[in-house]
Amino acid sequence: MLQPKKSKYRKEFRGKRRGVASRGTEVAFGDYGLKATTSGWVDSRQIEAARKKITFMTKRSGKYWIRVFPHKPITGKPVGVKMGSGKGAVHSHVAVVRPGMVLFELGGVSEEVAREAFRKAAHKLSVQTTVIKK
Repeated sequence: MLQPKKSKYRKEFRGKRRGVASRGTEVAFGDYGLKATTSGWVDSRQIEAARKKITFMTKRSGKYWIRVFPHKPITGKPVGVKMGSGKGAVHSHVAVVRPGMVLFELGGVSEEVAREAFRKAAHKLSVQTTVIKK
């Protein structure tokens, strides 16, 4: 799973998910991209599942780029613990995704292969997406 090597603070506030992406909205490296149309948190496990599906569908031909990284730590308390007594331990990391952000890119494959790979990968993500061309 992806997670930061080190961070300034161990626990973060949950934050707001308002607005649209201002950077990372165009296909920069490959020929096709998977672009988010809704906002949300994409977990490191979801990113890994989508990555595995893309490599499987392209049969490791071409090249792919992951354009999001899970920087935000998410905490949780165990089931059955009473309210209060502080914030829970970090259990996963998420990437904050806003509408318009490119999540994955593909290059060196045909358009049909890229569309099918991105369609399968989109099922693994918690945000709605669309396929874009350079």
